Amino acid sequence: MKKINFLLALSVSGLLFQNAAYARISGAQVERSAAHTLSLSWTSPNPIDVYEGTKPDISTKTAHRLARSTRTGKITVDAADSTRRYFLLVDGSDHQRIEVAERLVPLEQGSNFRDIGGYTGAGGKHVRWGRIYRSGGQPLLSPADVDQVKALGVAQLVDLRSSEERVIAPSKITGIPYAAVGYSMSDLMGPGGGQALRNGADVYHPMPHLLAPQLRLIFRALLNQQSPVAYNCSAGQDRTGFATAVILSALGVSRDQILTDYHLSTKYRRPEFEMPEIDAAAHPNDPVAQMFAMTRKSPNWKTPSPLMDQQGRPFLRGAFDEIDAKWGSLDAYLAREVGISHADVLKLRLMYLE
Repeated sequence: MKKINFLLALSVSGLLFQNAAYARISGAQVERSAAHTLSLSWTSPNPIDVYEGTKPDISTKTAHRLARSTRTGKITVDAADSTRRYFLLVDGSDHQRIEVAERLVPLEQGSNFRDIGGYTGAGGKHVRWGRIYRSGGQPLLSPADVDQVKALGVAQLVDLRSSEERVIAPSKITGIPYAAVGYSMSDLMGPGGGQALRNGADVYHPMPHLLAPQLRLIFRALLNQQSPVAYNCSAGQDRTGFATAVILSALGVSRDQILTDYHLSTKYRRPEFEMPEIDAAAHPNDPVAQMFAMTRKSPNWKTPSPLMDQQGRPFLRGAFDEIDAKWGSLDAYLAREVGISHADVLKLRLMYLE
């Protein structure tokens, strides 16, 4: 009987331990609820200490404590200036720590500039905040925007745009190491180089081939600790979405989370700041300039369209399908086309997951 009671007690204690393991911080996020107000929210059954800092890798020793043992699950923070803020949530029961920041970098005249930190990667660890940024084009940034981007400490900017786009809409960001690989927009345009991009997933099929050189630049910067790194195309959704999918996949982030991040472009794009107004008559022989000039003639050109077909299938899957068909897996694509070995992947995870 004593043996049975002992086994029962051991079983119960194991069950309690399991339940305690699941009683952890989840759903932590930071949203801008007003122009100068951040709303920090989370879910946890345990009391939480909340800290605020202005640098990534925030610690309790260097950060300001906003709340002690709070159970509210929500805190409002004044953000009157443009300083980027990072928050640390510490579970008062099991000392779990979760760092979180505002995903969008709110620029006056920028589009879709955001941090890809926070997603759950390999081994249950999270992508570090303040290390990798994705963005739309930057031809119309205000001087304050440029200062804000520089304040992020970006060490390398990789421009994924075509040669034509970089000529008609040069970036306003200066003083940061910049890299690009020349190619023609016609490689992404419809047959015959018409004045419209191919629809939906079709535009994604060339990307694994076309953007492999740019991915080499990004991964080289990450492996050489030239971070934070930022990369962009014009809208920050298609080519940038593909590059982000590859980076997050290398870090062990699930496909569902990758698609969640991908669809945020519909929320965070501001098309009016992605390309300057172009006079089509001044560029009669430039199909790329003509295409972007025509875009503004649509009555809904400032409203981003969802990145999925009529069946709800994300366009990004076109790139995944291409990788599966040509290389068999994303790991094989990284190794054979981008030059990222398994050892490199392990190093990246050690550097960019916490």
